[in-house]
Amino acid sequence: MNERKKVLIVGGVAGGASAAARLRRLDEQAEIIMFEKGPYISFANCGLPYYIGGTIEERERLLVQTPKGMQDRFNIDVRTESEVIGVDSSKRTVQVRSVERGVYEESYDELILSPGARPVVPDLPGKDNPLIYTVRNIPDIDRIKEQVSSRNNQNAIVIGGGFIGVEMAENLKEAGLDVTLVEGNDQLLTPFDPELAAALAQEMQQHGVQLLFSRRVQGFRALDQGIGVELSDGLVLSADMVILAIGVTPDTAFLQNSGVALGPRGHIVVNEKMESSVPHIYAVGDAIEVKDYIHGTQTAIPLAGPANKQGRIVADQIAGLPTTYKGTQGTSIIKVFGLTGASTGTNEKTLKRLNKDYRTVTVHPASHASYYPGSSAVTLKLLFTPEGEILGAQAVGYEGVDKRIDDIAVAIHYGGNVRDLTELELSYAPPYSSAKDPVNMIGYAAENILDGRVNSFTYDQLVERDPAGSILLDVRSDLEHRNGSIPGSLSIPVDELRHRLAELDASKEIWVYCQVGLRGYTATQILRQHGYQVKNLSGGYKTYRQAQFKPAPVSGADGNSLNSSNSGKTDAETQGGHRSTMTEVNTRNDKQVQSSKEIRIDNELNVCGLSCPGPLIEVKQKMDQLQDGQTLRVKASDPGFYEDVKAWASMSGSDVLKLEREKGGVIEAVLSKNTAPVRSESQPFDKASTMVVFSGDLDKAIASFIIANGAAASGRKVTMFFTFWGLNIIRKQELQQAPVKTGMARMFDMMLPKNSLKLGLSRMNMFGAGPKMIRGLMKKNNVASLEQLMQSAIAQGVEIVACQMSMDLMGIQHEELINEAVIGGVGYYLGQADQANHNLFI
Repeated sequence: MNERKKVLIVGGVAGGASAAARLRRLDEQAEIIMFEKGPYISFANCGLPYYIGGTIEERERLLVQTPKGMQDRFNIDVRTESEVIGVDSSKRTVQVRSVERGVYEESYDELILSPGARPVVPDLPGKDNPLIYTVRNIPDIDRIKEQVSSRNNQNAIVIGGGFIGVEMAENLKEAGLDVTLVEGNDQLLTPFDPELAAALAQEMQQHGVQLLFSRRVQGFRALDQGIGVELSDGLVLSADMVILAIGVTPDTAFLQNSGVALGPRGHIVVNEKMESSVPHIYAVGDAIEVKDYIHGTQTAIPLAGPANKQGRIVADQIAGLPTTYKGTQGTSIIKVFGLTGASTGTNEKTLKRLNKDYRTVTVHPASHASYYPGSSAVTLKLLFTPEGEILGAQAVGYEGVDKRIDDIAVAIHYGGNVRDLTELELSYAPPYSSAKDPVNMIGYAAENILDGRVNSFTYDQLVERDPAGSILLDVRSDLEHRNGSIPGSLSIPVDELRHRLAELDASKEIWVYCQVGLRGYTATQILRQHGYQVKNLSGGYKTYRQAQFKPAPVSGADGNSLNSSNSGKTDAETQGGHRSTMTEVNTRNDKQVQSSKEIRIDNELNVCGLSCPGPLIEVKQKMDQLQDGQTLRVKASDPGFYEDVKAWASMSGSDVLKLEREKGGVIEAVLSKNTAPVRSESQPFDKASTMVVFSGDLDKAIASFIIANGAAASGRKVTMFFTFWGLNIIRKQELQQAPVKTGMARMFDMMLPKNSLKLGLSRMNMFGAGPKMIRGLMKKNNVASLEQLMQSAIAQGVEIVACQMSMDLMGIQHEELINEAVIGGVGYYLGQADQANHNLFI
C-alpha cells in the first residue's frame, strides 16, 4: 500500500481547485489541504464583469463550488481567509496567516502553488482614493456593484484596454453608466493586430463608450463630487468611479526566500511537469512562466483554460501519471457588445519582435451561407511562414468566430500547414456554414500566395508605394469608388478591365484593390496574364478603411475636464433604465438626434447576407424608385454598411432618419429620399469652417489654431487640412521607432523641422532665437502654447487632416503624425469646404 501523502495547495481558484479535485479522484487516501486568502474558492472570475452588467443576475451563480461542497464531495480541507506568507523548502513547511487561527505552520509532502496574479496598481499620486477599484475576486466585484447601484453614480472611467478593461467598460455601459476608456497604447486588446482591434474599438464607440488612446495616467485627485483622473497631456477627466485594469502581476512575493526560482517579472519558473526549481514544489496558473507552444520561448499568458489543464497535470504527476504540459498558444476570445473577437498563436507585433519571416492573408467570408437569413461577415486573418507553417490567426465578427479560431488552433497544435486548412472537412448546412467554410477559404488564399499565383500587399504597406512607378487601381464599381476610396487611386471596375487595359501603363507596377480581396484577385489574374506586374491588397478596402479608425473626440471635453452629464443618454437611461442602441442620425447637419416620434415607413428592403457593394447597390436601386419624402427601411448584415450608408446618404442628399445595430449584428437604417439640393442660395450654410494650412511657420501655426479654437468654441465644425510645409506642425514630438527612409525622403527628413517645437518664424527667426522669444512672451502673458492650442482644438472636435499627396512627395509617413490626424486627399477637403461658409488658406 502506498504511503499516505500530505498535499498542500496554495490558492483555491482555477488551477488550485482543478488540482485538488483531480488528485482526489486519483488518490482517495491523500490528505489534501487547500489555502485561499479570500473568503471564496472556485468562483467564476471570468464572469465577474457580467454580474456588473446584469447578464448574470444572481451573485450565487458566480460561486462554482463552496468550501463545504469541496469537503462533502472530495474530502478536502478548505481553509479560507488563510494566506500563505512564506515557504521553507528545507523543512517542507509553509507559514500561514489565518483570520481564524492566527499565524501557524503546516508541513507538506507535496506543495502546489496556484497563487494567481493580482492587478497592477501603479505608484501614482492619489492611488489610494476609495473610488478606485480593481477586479480580481468576489469582494472586489461586490464593492463595484454597490457603487454602480448607488443613485448618484452616473459615469465611470476604465483605465486599461485589455480583456478585463474592455469587458468592464461594456458591462458598466450596460448597467446604464456613461463610460470612458483610457488606453496608453494606440489600440485596444494588444493580442489582436491593429486592424482587427480597430473593429472592436469601433463597436465600443458605436455603443456609446468613449475612447481615449495613447494617453497615460499621471495621477488621481479627489473632487467635491467624484474623482479626477489626470492625463499626461494635461487633460483631467472626472467621474464617479474608476476601474483600474492596466494589467496583472504574479502574486509571488511570499516566495522570495523560499529558493523557488522566479523569472524576470516574478513568475515561477516550471518545467513540462509543472515542477519548480525546488523538489516537491509545483506551480500552475497565472503566476507561472510557460513555454510558447509555437516558438519555444518563455512567456506568461494568464488564461483560465491553461490554468485548469495545468492543475490536472500536477495532480497526475503527484499520483504517478506521466502527463506533461507542452506549452500555451494563447487561444482567447472576447465579447464586445454584439461583436466577437478571437485569436490563437502569434500576432504580427510578436513576430516582428522575434525577427521572424512571415506572411499574412485576410479574408471577409460570410459566417454561413449568404442566401440563408442572418448571415454576416467574418474578418479572418492568418499568419504563416514562407513554407506555410501556421503561426497564428485572428477573427472578428458577429457569428461563427469561435469555431473558426478553434479549428485553426487545433491545426496549430498538430503542426498544421496552410494547405491542411484547404483539406479540412468541416460540418456544413446553410444555417451554420458554407460548402467552402471560411477556414477553407483562408487556406485557399494563403495557398495562392505560397504557390506564387498572386502577390499581395497589406494596408500598412501603402506608405511604401512609389506613386511615380506604380498605379493604385480600384476595381470596384463606380458607386463604391465614389462612396469612398484610397487616395490617389484610379477606378476601373473589374468587369470593364479587359476592355480598358490601354489605360494602364505596362511599365508601372499595378497595386490592385477591391472591397474584400476577391475581385482584386480576379483582376490580378487578368493583368498578370496580359504581362503586367501586379499585386492585390489583402483584405481589400474593407480592411484598409477599418485600419483608419480613430476614436471620436471625447464629448464634453473642454480642454481641461470631462464633466459628468447625461448627454447622449435616452430618457430611459436618465431614469435608470438600460441603454438603447437606437440612434437617429441626420446626415445633413451631422448631428445625432434622439426622438420618440414614430417614423413613417413606406418601403422595406432586406439585404442581409449580401456583402459590399451588394447592400448599397440594392439601396440605390430601391431609392431610385421612391418619390421625394418617401422612406425606406433597410436591414443589412454587412458590418461596413453602418458607415457606408451614412456616406452614401451624404453623397446622394438623402437623410438617414434612424440607424441601429440590433443583436446579432443586423443593422437597421431608415432613409428618407430627398432629391432637392442640400443647400441653395436662399438657404444658410451650416456653421462650419475649413482651413488649408500650407505654411510651417510657428507664427502662422499659432494663428491657425487660435482661429480654429475660436471657431470651434462658437459652435462651428472645423476641418484643418495640412499640406506641404504645414505637415511639420502635426508631426509627433517623440517616435517610438523612426521609420527608415531613403533617397529624397531622407533628404527632406534631414531638412524639415521634426515637430512643432522645432518650427521657425516667418520673419525675425534670428537663427532660432525668434521662436524662443515668442514662446517666452506667450508664457509670460499666459497665452497657451502652440502645443496646448492643438490639444484644445482636438478636444473641441477640430478635425486634423493630412494631405496624402504631400506626405508621399515629402516622404512623411502616417506614424510620424499625431494620433488624431486622419489621412485624406483634396477630394475630402473639397467635400468639407463645400459644406462650409468660412474657408481660409494659411
